[in-house]
Amino acid sequence: MPEFKNPQQEPGAEKRLLLVFVLTFVVLMVFQPLLKKFMPQPPVPPAQKQTVAEQTAAAPPAPDAAAPAPAPAAKARSITASKQASAETETVIENDLYRITFTNRGAQVKSWILKKFDNEAQNGRLDLVNPAAAQKFGYPLSLWTYDETLRNRLSSALYVASNEGQLTAPAEITFEYADQDLVVRKTFRFDPTYVVNVETSVVYKGAEIFAAPAWPAGFGDQATAAAYAAAHIDYHNDASTERSGYVFFPSYVSRLAIKSISSGNTLKGPFEWAGTGDQYFTAIFIPDDPSAAAMVTLRNAMEIPQKAGFSPVGASSKDTANVELLGAAIGNLRGRTTERLYVGPKELAVLDAVPVPTIKNDNRDLRGIVDFGWWGILARPLFLWLKWTYNHIVPNWGWAIVIQTLIITIALLPLRITQMKSMLKMQRVAPQIKSIQEKYKKYTLRDPRKAAMNEEISALYKKEGVNPAGGCLPLLIQFPFLIAYYRMLGVALELRHAHWLWITDLSSADWVLPILMVVSMVVMQRMTPQAGMDPAQQKMMTVMMPLMMGFIFFRLAAGLNLYYTESNLISIAQQAVMNRTKLGREMREMMEKRARKKEK
Repeated sequence: MPEFKNPQQEPGAEKRLLLVFVLTFVVLMVFQPLLKKFMPQPPVPPAQKQTVAEQTAAAPPAPDAAAPAPAPAAKARSITASKQASAETETVIENDLYRITFTNRGAQVKSWILKKFDNEAQNGRLDLVNPAAAQKFGYPLSLWTYDETLRNRLSSALYVASNEGQLTAPAEITFEYADQDLVVRKTFRFDPTYVVNVETSVVYKGAEIFAAPAWPAGFGDQATAAAYAAAHIDYHNDASTERSGYVFFPSYVSRLAIKSISSGNTLKGPFEWAGTGDQYFTAIFIPDDPSAAAMVTLRNAMEIPQKAGFSPVGASSKDTANVELLGAAIGNLRGRTTERLYVGPKELAVLDAVPVPTIKNDNRDLRGIVDFGWWGILARPLFLWLKWTYNHIVPNWGWAIVIQTLIITIALLPLRITQMKSMLKMQRVAPQIKSIQEKYKKYTLRDPRKAAMNEEISALYKKEGVNPAGGCLPLLIQFPFLIAYYRMLGVALELRHAHWLWITDLSSADWVLPILMVVSMVVMQRMTPQAGMDPAQQKMMTVMMPLMMGFIFFRLAAGLNLYYTESNLISIAQQAVMNRTKLGREMREMMEKRARKKEK
């Protein structure tokens, strides 16, 4: 298709146009004196002459050049009243769930203690403020602006607090600061829940600017490199083209990986909610006006000790680890920000009770924060079932896992029987399949006559009622349950610091259960007939597969190892019973007969 150019954009058009303007200006300047000299001037009316004379007589003398003119800034200073505190003070707000300590320096949070959770690294109740990180990169509810100098000024100023000392929620506190060119107001309202209402406004040099409340420096339960690696930034955005909706759960929750986050990057809304979190806790902002909300992602590097209680100062690289620290600031791009902030556990019952204003009415609460993964259709019901078992049958999470595993393994027993039947049928037709393959061995794979071999094998399968995938299908059905259980236990806050027998934390790794799992897998492999597998290969798989699984599961949560180990033990009992049945004895005889032929 031919391209038609705009005549105004032809080469040299700009130069010719500029030349026309220059010539026109020269002509006007040259002919201006001639026009004044030879053209008649219009007569001045008498009233106008009198007015001009009066103005000339009343005009004051020219001001002295040395006398300074009054500056507009001085007038502004006289209008804006300064409001600053003389000393640093603290205000504590408390309810049954938390204890928050504010400082008027920056009107930000120094401590955010969750009363229902403990932290072994902090030797007491969990403080969600990471002290080392907050000191370097900012405390919670500080204000983030694009101007770093102004940002530091907002965080270091001494605000005037409306209340000091000890307050009990429901309560309200306001911090105000004003100087010659800056006016700041921050208001926080507290109720009996984990939600805090936030209102902030910053006027700088007469204009309201974007200054977003932030949670900039991780969480206090992050004590290891693995805990920092579990951090992420979450948001719910109906209009985002980068959203990732989970199967069967249209929550449209996006999670930004660490590698895709750059510090200071702005993501525009609309945002129903957005914030940062780690494995078990979160700080989520819920804007009152989702359409005008924007999120600034924060990412900083920090050095932490490899061992708790060890100072990284002056230590070698072997004693420290470099971690990525994530944070987020969410505010209104148009200036004044009004929003709610949820700071607390990723507990389903609590998150479901937090209402969220939505655009498409698809996700009216914060349940999407809990990441059950792609197998959420199984993981979420499994967790609800596990919690029901804990609440109504046995008040111990370890024993609840034992009961649930027992029921799941027994329910999957028909699949195990189907698998054995399929393997037996495959073993019966194995000699006939081998003779067919020998018959066509002389033909290459590209030879058209090779297709006849597949047709004969298919006809044999159909005649004997054999499904080649029958042995694998039960395993494929069991695999999603294992993955769903892994995802469920990985996000189940209730398993954090949960005790069971010798285990003090079902969410942490344990060395006893992985060893028991490997031993149980070896026993189960030896007891289970492997139809169609060479005896030498079976001996190798009996050892290699359990060792590989033990290596994978060694650092996983003890709750998952408990599930897998118990599943193996129950399967051993099932296999022992099945080996005594007619089906099991027939498979055993066929395997032994085949082994004797191999030895000969």
